[in-house]
Amino acid sequence: MNHPTGLTDPTPLNRLADVTPLTHPKLRSVVVAPRPTQARPLDLRVRAQRIQIDELVVDDPRQVLAHARQAALDDPDTAEQLGYSPTAPLPLPAAAALLCALYETDALTAMGLRLTRHTTRVSASNQQTEPVSLVRSTAPDPES
Repeated sequence: MNHPTGLTDPTPLNRLADVTPLTHPKLRSVVVAPRPTQARPLDLRVRAQRIQIDELVVDDPRQVLAHARQAALDDPDTAEQLGYSPTAPLPLPAAAALLCALYETDALTAMGLRLTRHTTRVSASNQQTEPVSLVRSTAPDPES
């Protein structure tokens, strides 16, 4: 059997030859600005710990005890952790600890405590290495 193209046996390849080529519209070259990728955190399993230590001394024991009694009334749960109960007064070290747990350093100076040194200890390590540590310590001006 003759095919209109002059090929004799129409096989699938011959049928493809009958298809007229598709014409493509002219494609414009488009320059696309790269999309900003969201920065994913790089997880190297490094753990860092920062401990800030304010060293304070009691300048006025009566004032510290008075503020601690009021703080124990305001926050009985924290006071109880330090051993305070309504029947047993707080000793001076526990009173100072209660005030330090509840108030910032600036407020403590008005309560009879004085900052003598501020120390920051920072350590960082991953699972394969020993920790790297930094200790910075500062003492306030004696005139402040």
